[in-house]
Amino acid sequence: MQRLSARSFAALATIGTLVLTGCGTESGDPEVAASASTGRTIRAQKFMQLTQVHSETGMTLLEGPTFGKDGGLFVVDVTAPEGRPKVMRVDVGKKTSRGVHTDGRGAYTSAQFSPYDGRLYLSDFAHGEVVSLAPGGGDKRTFFSGEVDGARMNPDDIAFDQEGNLYVSDSHGLSEGEAHGRVVRISRDGTKATVLAQDLAAPNGVSFDADHRGLWFSELTENRISYLRLDAKGEVTSRHTAIRVDGGIAQTDSIAVDADGNLYQGLHGRAAMAVYDRYGERLATVELPARTEGLESATNVAITPGGTKAYMTVSGPAGGYLYRFDALAEGIRQSNGG
Repeated sequence: MQRLSARSFAALATIGTLVLTGCGTESGDPEVAASASTGRTIRAQKFMQLTQVHSETGMTLLEGPTFGKDGGLFVVDVTAPEGRPKVMRVDVGKKTSRGVHTDGRGAYTSAQFSPYDGRLYLSDFAHGEVVSLAPGGGDKRTFFSGEVDGARMNPDDIAFDQEGNLYVSDSHGLSEGEAHGRVVRISRDGTKATVLAQDLAAPNGVSFDADHRGLWFSELTENRISYLRLDAKGEVTSRHTAIRVDGGIAQTDSIAVDADGNLYQGLHGRAAMAVYDRYGERLATVELPARTEGLESATNVAITPGGTKAYMTVSGPAGGYLYRFDALAEGIRQSNGG
C-alpha cells in the first residue's frame, strides 16, 4: 500500500487512524529504452482514470489490483469515504468500471481471491481485520479480527498459498516509527494466526515466488526485500535479505511475481516499478510517460493470467489511474496484486 506520510489520516476520522509514511487513453505500444544502471526502461501508457481526489478525505489511493475468474479486474480505493466505491470492478475490454462494494468503516489496502472458497479477501489496515466478499461484492464477512500474540495487526498486503491459508504483511509499529512489524500466517478457516517473522520495519508487499517455495516481502522504511523459505507445512526454514532497493526518496510498496519468477516492486514517492529477477538482478524500471504530472506512486500491478498485459495502479493529486505495460512474462496467481 502507498504510504500517505504522516500526511495524516486525521481527515479520515471515520475510517480510523491510518498513519503512513508514504495513486483519457493513450494508444501505441509501450516504449522500451536502454538504461545501463537499472536495466531497460519500460514506458507504461495511461489506460483509464478510475477515481478523483475525494473532497471528504482529500485524497484517493488505488491498490490491490486482482483478476477474478470472470475476467474482471478488481481494485480497491483505500481512502474512499462511505457511499463511494471502496471496491471497483474494471472491464478492461470495454474500459469501464463500476463500484461493487462500499461501507462506512473499512480502509482496504489489498485484495485477493482465495483459491479455497473463491471469495474476495480484503485487508482493513485501520481496524486490524481481514474481511471477505462474494465474488460479486456482496455478503461481507469478517474472516479474522483481534490480536496476534498480544498485539492487533495493521494488515497491509495479503497472499494465499495453494491450500488457501492467508499470509499477511503486518505494519504494526509504523505509526510509532518502530520496527514491530510482522509476517503472519492465518489458517484458511481464520481460527489460527502464526507469526512467521517479526521485528520488521513496516512490512508492505508480500507474494509467493513462482513455485510456492518461499515468500517475498518488502519493508517500506528499510527499502529492502527479504525471502522466507518455507517447508511443505508453511513453516519457515530460513530468512535472508534478498534485494536492497536503491529508491532515492522513493520507498518499497507492494510486490507481484510473474511466471518466470520476476519481482515487480511498486514504489511510493515515485510513480514507477522496479523489476528484478529471482536472483536480485535489476531487469527493468517501469516508468510513466515523460512530463506526466500529479501522480506520486505506483502501488501494485496485476498481469493478465496466461498473458503479459499488465495493469498498474497509480495515484496522486491528479487522481487514481490504471496504466498498462507489457510484462516480462505471463501472469499467474502471484501476479495479481495483493
